[in-house]
Formats: sequence, structure tokens, C-alpha cells
Amino acid sequence: MPRTAAETIATILADPRFQAAVAVLEREHDRTVEDIVTLTEIPSPPFGEEARAAAYLEMLRAHGLEEVEQDAAGNVMGLRRGTGNGSLIVVAAHLDTVFPAGTDVRVRREGTKLFAPGVGDDTRSLAVNLAFIRAMDQAGIRTRSDILFVGDVGEEGLGDLRGVRHLFTEGRHRDRIGAFFTVDSPEMDRIVTGGVGSKRFRVVFRGPGGHSFAAFGLVNPAYAMARASLALAEIEAPRAPRTTHCVSVLGGGTSVNAIPNEVWMEVDLRSESAAELARLEARFRAGVEAAVAAENAARSCREGPVTVELRPIGDRPAGSTPAGSEIVQLATAAIAAHGFTPKHEASSTDANIPMSLGIPAIKIGSGGRGGRAHSLEEWIDVERGESLRGMSAGLAAILAVAGMG
Repeated sequence: MPRTAAETIATILADPRFQAAVAVLEREHDRTVEDIVTLTEIPSPPFGEEARAAAYLEMLRAHGLEEVEQDAAGNVMGLRRGTGNGSLIVVAAHLDTVFPAGTDVRVRREGTKLFAPGVGDDTRSLAVNLAFIRAMDQAGIRTRSDILFVGDVGEEGLGDLRGVRHLFTEGRHRDRIGAFFTVDSPEMDRIVTGGVGSKRFRVVFRGPGGHSFAAFGLVNPAYAMARASLALAEIEAPRAPRTTHCVSVLGGGTSVNAIPNEVWMEVDLRSESAAELARLEARFRAGVEAAVAAENAARSCREGPVTVELRPIGDRPAGSTPAGSEIVQLATAAIAAHGFTPKHEASSTDANIPMSLGIPAIKIGSGGRGGRAHSLEEWIDVERGESLRGMSAGLAAILAVAGMG
């Protein structure tokens, strides 16, 4: 019986069934590329994943999975049943992209490179997960654990991880999930074991408004917002655990010659530590209240004071999967065995949700290379050798955790 992660992975790599599965990945590489193109060219903007979800649902069904369904949040999924006692691991990739409706998502090919918004983050992973299913089926590989393959919604931006949040809080499999992989973006050497938490707010400052000259001297919500922005800017954020803050979007006002009656800003607070994030949020809230009080004290409130509404627009929990946990050790060994130099890092991914619940979870790559994510010139390289090396490493990691029987 293998005793270390490296020995477990070596046993899997030497198994003729695994070698047969890798041969399937190679033989069907062109099909995987075509799946990438097909899915990329189905627009999937934030909160508009329906068309891609419908297509992926049919792909899961065509791959012979059981219990293929779409849940109330919009996630699509199917079960590959194992031989064990009903334990379950999830292998997920997100359906949504950051690009708004109307973005041209047609794929442009230049040699082995594919260019299109969202092609690498995270459409490639959706196609790679389908390739894993085909490889396991054709090689006759069974796992002890059931594997639930999921295309989830709401990973990006204000989607706020709503798909995976639903999976773990309301989904019918929530009490069975013992481990979670999100396959996200191409890079194989970056294993996400830490979930960067975030709190996001829209802060709306309101006041009586008035003519910029005739009503001069009345309280001005824009000045209150400026004070609040500066108060946040002056908060020293620790480097370890890494913590950040940002005033990112601003709006409001009606005319250059009018004291605004409403202005607003959106703010992003992040930390690798839940405790540090809570401290940052408390200081931010105190700074906003102090800014409003200072403006009301500085100018006339005869027509009414400045008030503030602090509205949450995002809440991603922080968490981590320990470096010594089985899923991290096995994935690291699988990726290293394929010649990569794996690094553990923190990021904000779908894995945040299970990490925050104490469920072993990581993010791994889908293989190949890519760049310019979240830009209109996003690209991936589907050169066969490098792609297959990454896919083989990912499949070995998943089989090790699922228990290749």
C-alpha cells in the first residue's frame, strides 16, 4: 500500500488504465479543442449564463453521466458514480466570464493559439473536464468516490460565487461533498490553497443639494465621500496576511453647477485572513461614519444633513486548505511528477466557499498556456504536447483524491 503522496501518484501513473486514459486524451485532443471553441462562442456574461449552461447540460448528458440536472442557482451537473460507499468529490469549472452581453466572443486561431474573451478563464476548463470523463470511461477507470462534474455560475465579479455557494448551502449533494476541485485557467504550476476573502460595498452619500453658488455653505455629500475615501486610504494594510483595500468605482451628481444630492462609491476590501478582513471592515465603517459627521459639522445642515447608506454588494469568505492535507499533497505530487514546479498560493476562486466551511478544496489548472485573462485579447495555446502534459497531471490529481480502484 503506497504510504506517501508521491508513491500514490507513481502507482497511478504506472497503471495501464491511466496510461490508456492519457492515450484517449491525446487521441481526442482535437475534439477537446473543438469543445473549447464551441463553448467560448456561446456568450456567458455575468448573470447571463443561461445559453452556455443549456449547452453544457446537454454535453454532460451526452457523456453518459447520471442525475444530469440544473439546480435553482443555474449550475449544471452530472454524476459519475463510484464503487465505494457514496462519498463524493466535486470537479467544477465556472460557466461565466467577465465580459458584458454584446461582447464579440468569436474565436480567432493563429497556429496553436486561440484568441477570444473568456477562452481561458474559464471555458477551456469546461472542455477539459469533459475530456476527463471520456478518458476515464474509455480506459475503464472506476473510482471509489462518486465524482460530481459541475459547470457553475457566478464565479466572476459581482456573481459573488453564488453558484458554488448554492451548491454547498442548498444543493442536494451538500452533505456528501468530501473534497472539491475547481479547474480554473491554464496554469498547472499554481495550486490555490488559500481563499482570499472580500467584502464589497456601495456607499451612497445623500444631502439636500442646491445651487453651487447660491446655496454655497450647505453640506456637500461629495465632500463626505472624499473624506471617507481618504480615511480608507490611510488605513495601513498588513502584508502578511496580505490585505488590500480599494475605492474602485465612483458616481453621482447632476450638474457641474449643483451641489449633488447623491454621490456614491464602490469599495473592495480583501484579505487572506477572515479576522483581518473583519478588522478592516470595522475600520472602514468607522471611517465612513466619521466622514459624514465631519461634513455635517463643517457646513450648514439647515436644509438637512448628509446621510449615508452602506450597502453590501459582495461577500466572499476567506479560508484555506492546509498544506499537509491529502488533497494538497496529492495534487502537488501529481503536478510535480509531470515536470512542473508547483507553488501554493492564495486567490479568490470558487474554492473559497468549501475552504470557509472546512471542506478540503483547491484550484488547479486545465493545462497548456494562456495570457491576457479578462481582456479582449485573452488567449490560450492548445499545442498538443504541453496541453496533454497539464491534462494528465490534473487527471492524476483527481483520480488520486477520488481513489482509483
